[in-house]
Amino acid sequence: MKKWLLVSLLALPIAAQATPIELRAAGSLKNAMNDIVSAYQQETKQQVDADFGPSGLLRKRIENGEQVGVFASANMKHPQTLKAAGKGDNVVMFARNQMCALAQADVKIDSIGLLDVMLDPSIRVGTSTPKADPSGDYAWKIFAKADAVKAGAKATLEQKALQLTGGEKSAKAPKGRNTYGWVMENKRADVFLTYCTNAVLAQKEVQDLQIVQMPEPLAVGANYGLIVLDDAHDDAWKLAMFILSASGQEILADYGFDAPLKQ
Repeated sequence: MKKWLLVSLLALPIAAQATPIELRAAGSLKNAMNDIVSAYQQETKQQVDADFGPSGLLRKRIENGEQVGVFASANMKHPQTLKAAGKGDNVVMFARNQMCALAQADVKIDSIGLLDVMLDPSIRVGTSTPKADPSGDYAWKIFAKADAVKAGAKATLEQKALQLTGGEKSAKAPKGRNTYGWVMENKRADVFLTYCTNAVLAQKEVQDLQIVQMPEPLAVGANYGLIVLDDAHDDAWKLAMFILSASGQEILADYGFDAPLKQ
C-alpha cells in the first residue's frame, strides 16, 4: 500500500507537467510565435499547443468555452473584451505592427500615389474581414483616413473592398502557404492591405509582388494585446512572461514587429 502511494505521488508532477499550455494567437504572429514556443519549450520542457487564426474568431471560440491559457491578439480590443467579461485580468500590449499594401507586379504604384490607385475603378482592392480579423478593421481605418485626403474616398473604398481573408467562410490557403502570397498569386486582388510583416512573408513566396508603405496621411499602426485567461493552466503565466521577456521580444523584432519591451 505504501509503495503504491509513493508511486502515485511521484507520478503527480509528471502528469501535471504533461498537460500542455493552450496558446491561441493571431495568424500574423504564427511564424514569430512558433519560434517563441520552440524556445520556451526548449528552456522549460513544458509542452505548448498553439493554434493560430483571425483574432476575432479566436475570441469567439474562447467566449464559447474553449479552454485557453494565453491569448495573443492582433489588437487590444479582443483581449479587453474578454477581460470585461471576467475571463482574465491585465491586458498587456506586447508588439506593434504597421499596415502596408501588397501590389501585383504590373500595377504602377508608389506610396504617394497609393490612394489614387486604390480609388481607380479598374483596381481590385483586397482586405481581410472586419470584426473577424483586426487586419480588416485596420484597413477600414485606412479608408476612414482617406476621406480627409479625398472627399468620398471612404465610401468608395468600403464599397469596392473585397473581403478575401480572415472570415469564417474565407477560402483557406494550402497548408504551409502564406495566405496573402497565395491570394495574390491567384490574382484575386490587384492591391491587398495587410500587416507589413505579412507583406514581407508574402513577397518571400511570390517574389514579384510589390510592398508599398502607407503615406503618412493613411498610416495605421496595430497594437497587439496579450491576456492570460482565468481558467488557464498554472504555467500559462510563465509562457506569457517569456513572450514579454527580452528573449521573446527579440524574436518578435526579428520578424519585423516593433517589440516595445525589447531591451
